Amino acid sequence: MEPSVSKTHLNDSRTTRIYKVNQSKNYTMEVNSHRITREQIVQQLEGGQAFLKIEELLEEIDFEDLGKRPAGLPYSFYEQFFHMRVAQFDILDFTRNAYYEPKDWPEEYWPVEPAPDSKEEWEELKASFLKERDEMMNLVLDESNGLNKPLKHGDGQTLLREALLVLQHNAYHTGQLAIIFRLLNKDQ
Repeated sequence: MEPSVSKTHLNDSRTTRIYKVNQSKNYTMEVNSHRITREQIVQQLEGGQAFLKIEELLEEIDFEDLGKRPAGLPYSFYEQFFHMRVAQFDILDFTRNAYYEPKDWPEEYWPVEPAPDSKEEWEELKASFLKERDEMMNLVLDESNGLNKPLKHGDGQTLLREALLVLQHNAYHTGQLAIIFRLLNKDQ
């Protein structure tokens, strides 16, 4: 059974979970610390603690602003988000696919145009990003996946390393998206 990511599953009281091992002896012990670690990684992947949740920016940006490059920046909001999605998918694909084929850098990591062709394309891009982020979170939450076990098809990479790579990359680019959004909306 594949674990699902849910708000009820990820609560704020994860630091000292205990359970009764033997009710007749009435003693307790700390629950699997690996589970706590997994949940903390997922919380960070979702954002909203040390950095802004990507969903907040995606809800606020106007479609008409997606292709604008403010203040002489070499990229638009859309270009940054497109790059985030492709990089996240690439890391996810590497993590779970023994037949992974690397993409060409930088050509396949950035869009050709600064804006999406349609609102439908934009909505599909957002949905893909969120779905693939959930897939990475589910890989992390699945206790049958060893966090520190080297991936069979890699050269030492682990699920933990790949999840942290997604986390760091998305956090970095979420900050860039926030700057672009602020520059686009500086007069408001």
